Amino acid sequence: MLILASKSPRRIELLKLADFCFEVIPAVSEEKTDPAMSPCDIVVSLACQKASEIAEKHKEDVIIGADTIVVCNEEIMGKPKDRNDAFKMLRKLSGRTHSVYTGVCIQNGSKQHTFYEETKVEFYPLSDEEINMYIDSEEPMDKAGAYGIQGKGSLLVRKIDGDYLNVVGLPLSRLIREYKAFNAV
Repeated sequence: MLILASKSPRRIELLKLADFCFEVIPAVSEEKTDPAMSPCDIVVSLACQKASEIAEKHKEDVIIGADTIVVCNEEIMGKPKDRNDAFKMLRKLSGRTHSVYTGVCIQNGSKQHTFYEETKVEFYPLSDEEINMYIDSEEPMDKAGAYGIQGKGSLLVRKIDGDYLNVVGLPLSRLIREYKAFNAV
């Protein structure tokens, strides 16, 4: 059986889109990282923590763990704590290009394969009014970097360079290929 170690509605939707047959068992332990790590190492580490937690109880199953972060000017932006935090994040992203990293870990017992994807996203310059209107939608509150490109947040984006679905939360095309290669070994 395939298990997704995440309760993210976006990741669930993307795996369904690819016709994966899977169960959802979210990891619940506290995520730990070393601040000295690079963004790509952080997302891979977090994805592995999630997959390993679930793999401990499901040794025969294949587990997919994933984590996404937004990085602007070397600052990692997770999910906003509150409205003020969301405003600060969006103000920093305004008119700039940032990177979205998603790390993925595929695990079966002690066998583990990891990868990450980076996508560059450029925002239009945003007025305080635009930022507040977007925050009023409540869409930013559960998303890394305080925006969802698959929703109203798409109106903030000038252009992207890379995998769109990576920004949504899972580089699906690459995952399909990596998953097939993992199972072939």
